[in-house]
Amino acid sequence: MTGPPAGGTVGVEEEFHLVDPVTFALTPAPEVAAAALAGTAGAHVLAEITTTQLETATAVCTTLAELRAQLVTTRTEAAAAAARAGLVLLAASTHPFGSWRDQPMTPDARYDDMVTRWAALARQQDICGCHVHVGVPDLATAVAVMDRARPYLPVLLAMTGSSPFHDGVDTGYESWRTQWWGRWPNAGPPEHLGSVQRYRELVAALVRGGAIGDARHLYWDLRPSARYPTVEFRLADVCTDLDAAVLHAALARSLVRILAGRTAVGEPVPDPRPELLRAARWRAAKDGLDGELFDPVRGEPVPARAAVDALLAELADDLRAAGEEDEVAALVSRLWTRGTSAARQRRTWAATGDARAVAAQVVRDGAVEAG
Repeated sequence: MTGPPAGGTVGVEEEFHLVDPVTFALTPAPEVAAAALAGTAGAHVLAEITTTQLETATAVCTTLAELRAQLVTTRTEAAAAAARAGLVLLAASTHPFGSWRDQPMTPDARYDDMVTRWAALARQQDICGCHVHVGVPDLATAVAVMDRARPYLPVLLAMTGSSPFHDGVDTGYESWRTQWWGRWPNAGPPEHLGSVQRYRELVAALVRGGAIGDARHLYWDLRPSARYPTVEFRLADVCTDLDAAVLHAALARSLVRILAGRTAVGEPVPDPRPELLRAARWRAAKDGLDGELFDPVRGEPVPARAAVDALLAELADDLRAAGEEDEVAALVSRLWTRGTSAARQRRTWAATGDARAVAAQVVRDGAVEAG
């Protein structure tokens, strides 16, 4: 039996760094990690792989207003958990001057297993992400949506960059997290699957090869969730301000609704070469909304504003039918006015030359009252 129609529900998982409120340095908080593992840090607060990180998860939402309220709740709970250890949240995918060497592993069997399997890749996991779950009726729909969504992922990524600095240097990327994460054997843009059977065969082969333990270890930019009846968008950097998180979730959900509809009427699946998808992902991670993106279907560069406008035009009827068009338009306008988190971080660095000032700005922008 199939579930509700695709795109009826949405939920968001966000990861945050824990920092000292004066120095803004990464600060281990084993007591916070222990409370999160025990389920006492907050109803929506979870542990992460290091003791300088926390994760949050919203409840299942059906409207953008509900999702916004849930994100306020989850960020407030995480901030309270951090405050009990004398710390604050830094909502960006990388810390402006910290290092993975500053982040002790969280003592838990799950993370021990990750280190055993992936060694230094797991130990150096000093990045945070934003994951959007969109409801789908069944695995077949999830696979079909994934196959069709791949060319759109670079545009969504370009709108969320928040990781220009890593190990204290400007990487030249808006989303260095994308490059750092891309070292893993189970990350990146998924290739065309075609059917549930092929998806299951691929998972089984990756398990046999030792690259993953099970489907929960698929860290692709887009995957069927192994826990929920959703397709999970995992490509985004942490959205520093709450508006950007709501926008990313709104676009992801609308895209699922559109692509599920195309699946139902048997429209052809675009299948750009994997090399072009990787190139498009790289260009989006490097330049964000500053300059041009690369269209993997046309094989040509496109001005970033034109690529965003094209995405919005493609989603317009769906967003209008859902009563979300005006809100999404306002959020996109705000994004163009303010720029991505990465662009704002660089402006602060250019004005101050002070990495701590950059971190302080990220902390301010990520506070729920700033959303």
